[in-house]
Amino acid sequence: MKNTATGPAESAETASQYDAGAEMHDPELYHHHSVAEPVDGLDSITDADLARYREEGYLAVENAFTPEETRDGLDGLIHLIMGGNPEFKGVVFEAKARDALPSLGPDDRQDAVRKLMHFVDYDARLKALSHHSKLLRVLESMLGEPPILFQDMALLKPPHVGREKPWHQDHAYFNFPIETRVVGVWIALDDATVDNGCMRVLAGRHREGPVVHFKRRDWQICDTEVAGKSGVVAVPLKPGGLLFFDGLLPHGTPHNNSPKRRRALQFHYHNQSAEKWSAKERMAIFGSEGKDVQC
Repeated sequence: MKNTATGPAESAETASQYDAGAEMHDPELYHHHSVAEPVDGLDSITDADLARYREEGYLAVENAFTPEETRDGLDGLIHLIMGGNPEFKGVVFEAKARDALPSLGPDDRQDAVRKLMHFVDYDARLKALSHHSKLLRVLESMLGEPPILFQDMALLKPPHVGREKPWHQDHAYFNFPIETRVVGVWIALDDATVDNGCMRVLAGRHREGPVVHFKRRDWQICDTEVAGKSGVVAVPLKPGGLLFFDGLLPHGTPHNNSPKRRRALQFHYHNQSAEKWSAKERMAIFGSEGKDVQC
């Protein structure tokens, strides 16, 4: 299995060391109606669970990784944030940290990071999680073919200031035909709770196909398409738990209102036979700021 290049949106973000930031969202956008019921461990996933994944577009798993594996992943992340591998250039800091960055200690430096991109080839501990044999076995069942890892990133929400990732479909970022099977894997390194920004999903909405996206607080689904919708499910996870989700499943995470960090890894895999699209073909489906729809 190999890493392949991501779409242009991700590459452009990785080229910048600082993220300019975003305005605060309406808290009602993430009001959930239910809480996910996870299965216990990757080995316990049954055919019925896989059928539920296909129907609902997501599957939560607690205890997917051991405490030692989870700690190794977190240590690997901190190692890269602190400059432990000088060849790694994928740390994206918050813009407000630009002037203070040289003087920040380990804790403050972590809380100045927005995300990390394309790191699996720079830390063996993180690569071990992305290539974990139990994880790959489940992914092959979901994809129907051997999985290909094509995107790796880490998403950090520091206490009180960790920002929203607005509602979106990951397929809107990737240059693959709509029929391409894409599975996201979101791994909690801390307790991911309702208060500190755990994932929210719109269960079953992946079966309705692509939704037009707009450049607002981010590249996102219009707020009016989400606000007040039924079927919003919160997915709290303990460290070492994970969420599988379909590339067309609308999902998002709110601002971190708590005094606790919320650090997570996110990997994306596609089926081995996937073909590539151009950005123009992708945008013809998912729209742009100029498409004939108001937002």
